[in-house]
Amino acid sequence: MRNKDEYIFECEGIYKAFGGTQALADVQLHVKKGEVIALLGENGAGKSTLMKAVIGLHQPDAGTMTFEGKPYSARGPVEAMHAGISMIHQELNPEPHLTIAESIFLKRESTKGIFLDKKAQNKRAQEILDQFGFAYPATTMMRNLTLAQMQMVEIIKAVSCDAKMIIMDEPTSSLDSEETEHLFATIRDLKSKGVSIIYISHRMDEIFEICDSVAVFRDGTYVGARSMDGVTRDELISMMVGRQVKNVFPKTDCEIGDVVFKVEGLTGNGFENISFEVRAGEILGLTGLVGSGRSETMRAIFGLDPLKSGSMWLNGEQVTIKSPRDAINKGVCMVNEDRKDFGLCLFRSLRENISLPNLPARQKGLLLNQKREKRECEEYAKLLTVKAGSIEHNAYSLSGGNQQKVVIAKWIMAGPKVLILDEPTRGVDVGAKSEIHTLMCQFAAKGMAIIMISSELPEVMGMSDRILVYHEGKLNGELSREEVLSGAATQEVILAKEFGGK
Repeated sequence: MRNKDEYIFECEGIYKAFGGTQALADVQLHVKKGEVIALLGENGAGKSTLMKAVIGLHQPDAGTMTFEGKPYSARGPVEAMHAGISMIHQELNPEPHLTIAESIFLKRESTKGIFLDKKAQNKRAQEILDQFGFAYPATTMMRNLTLAQMQMVEIIKAVSCDAKMIIMDEPTSSLDSEETEHLFATIRDLKSKGVSIIYISHRMDEIFEICDSVAVFRDGTYVGARSMDGVTRDELISMMVGRQVKNVFPKTDCEIGDVVFKVEGLTGNGFENISFEVRAGEILGLTGLVGSGRSETMRAIFGLDPLKSGSMWLNGEQVTIKSPRDAINKGVCMVNEDRKDFGLCLFRSLRENISLPNLPARQKGLLLNQKREKRECEEYAKLLTVKAGSIEHNAYSLSGGNQQKVVIAKWIMAGPKVLILDEPTRGVDVGAKSEIHTLMCQFAAKGMAIIMISSELPEVMGMSDRILVYHEGKLNGELSREEVLSGAATQEVILAKEFGGK
């Protein structure tokens, strides 16, 4: 029987859906006073979604929450902060034009009557920074800090508001070892003062070092909780995976041809010394934890981010790609993981979205051949089985799966030799997933070289001819389809490599 007085926060029966996608289903969580509890699960397991519901960024569709023994709900982060709950987000959103002091005290500024008391605010902020050993003055502009330093400011901000429960979502993702140790010292100090910490991390070593207990999530559901005493890494990985790979992916064997694209020694922001090749007709799967360097490598290959060093070859010829237009012209196209922010103009028509990167080939001088544009856009929308009343409908009106097909259609229209798919089925329903997988096989059968990044291990294992595993910016293993089919390369084996195992 659970002693309710032990717990500072509890939630029961939490449901949350986004459109047709069920993100949380009958989720529960119980946090003791003064404990550090880890939330563990694969990418997309529902950890961050639940925490955003706790601080009011999402409103649950059903379920109850209690904080300090009283019914709790928040209509936003400020209301949650006033109640005693703060959150350090994985995805930083700093205000570059604010000072450190202004950032720390944003929406809880120091005032003297109706006026802002900048002097008192700067003094208080400097005292807090000194306590953390942060070497920058409180008047430093946020834009002058590195990403790691911005992360430390977010941590300091969360701690400074005297929160009784702090949610830390991948707090060390941008920190070096020294900064991480400083954070751990802060966590231990907070714990000694009775503050509860919900700690989300993919780094298993950190969880064993700093956490008292762990709750495991899988596919938007709560699997169970364990004390860190006596639990093993393998047991936690098994709880996270918890399902068998079934033959639900329509992977067809294609003839694998010559090497189409090869990279050697690529180094850039977030990755180091990456070398691989992909052949005609091959689907090369890339997997790894959030921040492991998968997407960062592909962004650099596509010309979105700069490369520090390394070489690339396309059909045996060395190439240099400095921009996305360079990549497209050479036959390298990329479906970004965030279709709404980077893949689509949501309030433009399907025709405009599909033709956007392909306009130069359909122009004669300054004029666009509109009949050809419309005819070809209709052909590619039909090829990708986009379900819409007309290609003149806005992309915003489509389901997630059909939006994703529109993004893929515009790049297939460009006639790529190499197609990079970053999370190609994120946020789409099962039917659309199957259709996208079938299309991938069709493209490969025509000789296209496909690089697929996915956080879903069943998808990587079900669709890839080869799998490359990333860990902290480097490649940590290669697995063949034969190893997957024979059972030698299981989800546990791949996940262990993602966490740095050999």
